[in-house]
Amino acid sequence: MSERSESKRPDADGRPWLVVIDPQTIFASPDSPWGSPFFAEAMTNIRRLADAFGDRVIVTRWLPTADRETSWGPYFAAWPFADVPADDPLYALVPDAADLSPRPTLDRPTFGKWGPELEAITGPAPHLVLTGVSTDCCVISTALPAADAGATVTLVADACAGSTEENHAAAVHVMGLYPPQITLTDTAAVLA
Repeated sequence: MSERSESKRPDADGRPWLVVIDPQTIFASPDSPWGSPFFAEAMTNIRRLADAFGDRVIVTRWLPTADRETSWGPYFAAWPFADVPADDPLYALVPDAADLSPRPTLDRPTFGKWGPELEAITGPAPHLVLTGVSTDCCVISTALPAADAGATVTLVADACAGSTEENHAAAVHVMGLYPPQITLTDTAAVLA
């Protein structure tokens, strides 16, 4: 990285940010059609990582506030259980995630969480350590555009939960095709 681009970063020391993607009831509950059976295991690792990252943790939420005149209209027609107000308990953080960050949640109506709101916190071209759910939707939808925008992305695979074991593995495989912009690791290696 050049000195010029380095000086534009709000955190010139380059310390990474832990991004916990969408630890919400809708993705955690076994009663939800979108609930991941691997969420609890991932959440254990997310908690360990958040404790180590301290105030450099960002928690995101996906909210159903997208314009229904776009492709989100047919999407919500296909998933009517999720077409409820943003303040519905489905969209609440799970209790284990409520105190992961001293910051308010970053709420977006898109699968991917990389965008101007996240960049305003991390600065351009940050190092993001990604965790959360679902690996095969919101996590991959965050990782690829972040890397494309110049961020360094570390995916902590055992701190992510997929919709199925196969979908998790497929998403991790795809993200693994983007080195060195995206690297794969596990919780133990991050904490070492």
